[in-house]
Amino acid sequence: MTNYQQIQQTLKNNPYCWLITGVAGFIGSNLLEALLRLNQKVVGLDNFSTGYQHNLDQVKAAVGQNAWLNFKFIQGDIRRLQDCLEACRDIDFVLHHAALGSVPRSIENPILSNENNISGFLNMLVASRDTGIKRFVYAASSSTYGDHPNLPKVESIIGQPLSPYAVTKYVNELYADVFNRCYGTQSIGLRYFNIFGPKQDPNGAYAAVIPQWIAALIRNKELYVNGDGETSRDFCFIENVIQANLLAALTNEPKAINQVYNIALNERTSLNQLYTMMCELLIDKFPHLHNHQPTYIAFRKGDVRHSQADISKAHEFLGYEPTHRIDQGLREAMDWYVLHLS
Repeated sequence: MTNYQQIQQTLKNNPYCWLITGVAGFIGSNLLEALLRLNQKVVGLDNFSTGYQHNLDQVKAAVGQNAWLNFKFIQGDIRRLQDCLEACRDIDFVLHHAALGSVPRSIENPILSNENNISGFLNMLVASRDTGIKRFVYAASSSTYGDHPNLPKVESIIGQPLSPYAVTKYVNELYADVFNRCYGTQSIGLRYFNIFGPKQDPNGAYAAVIPQWIAALIRNKELYVNGDGETSRDFCFIENVIQANLLAALTNEPKAINQVYNIALNERTSLNQLYTMMCELLIDKFPHLHNHQPTYIAFRKGDVRHSQADISKAHEFLGYEPTHRIDQGLREAMDWYVLHLS
């Protein structure tokens, strides 16, 4: 039995109370569904700036009315300390995923990114400290590696940040470390690489590449590739992220706490390879894809050329073992994409 399977079994028999910030977002709503299926009590905080009510509605339909009764929603904003304090009351574990993502958005509006990703993060740390939560698990980011050229990326070696977003996520790690040193707050940061899966928004200027491209393919729209298509990423399915969050929250290994971990696969997939994989999965249902071709445009400002994670630290300290490679994740998610994007 893996560490993850043991923790799942433990949770089914021992309900805790969890707070998920950003609960109506892509990652937050998937975490909510997983925890409710494990008989946990969950409080969710969201201001719907990038999350959606329909994500919560889908979770309710998936888990059923009885499990849904274990969920309490608070519409609030991490930029208000009082909202954070209210949400943290009587909580065991915080899974902090409220943030403004997207490198381009942070370049266009660095002040808004700072308010949400740094001031909001600090509010959550203060509220967690003052209410005595057991552990604070937060979404860090591979953007922290900046311009450092080494592959695969190792947690202890970072470069200069390439965007305001990257600055905010690095500051989160610094604040979490300082709160441990000053107040004894236990935290674990998860440096996500390119996460994908059901409930990921395909719309808007800042949509992630996988849902955005699948929507374009299904609808036979123009599909834009930044650069020559040889840019590569370590794409990671949402089930691996759920595993990492539960392992981080429940680990009893002292050396594992107050650390940051890469959460990905230690694999690289180019944008051209990604396009081909998607077309192969969709072409039987959407024959127009036989004639579809991508449109190549300029490289995007602030993007790194290649990204790949060394996940040996997460494996050693947390027992993290990814269950889904990119092809498995795409196959598992495709029915959801087809149902909701057609």
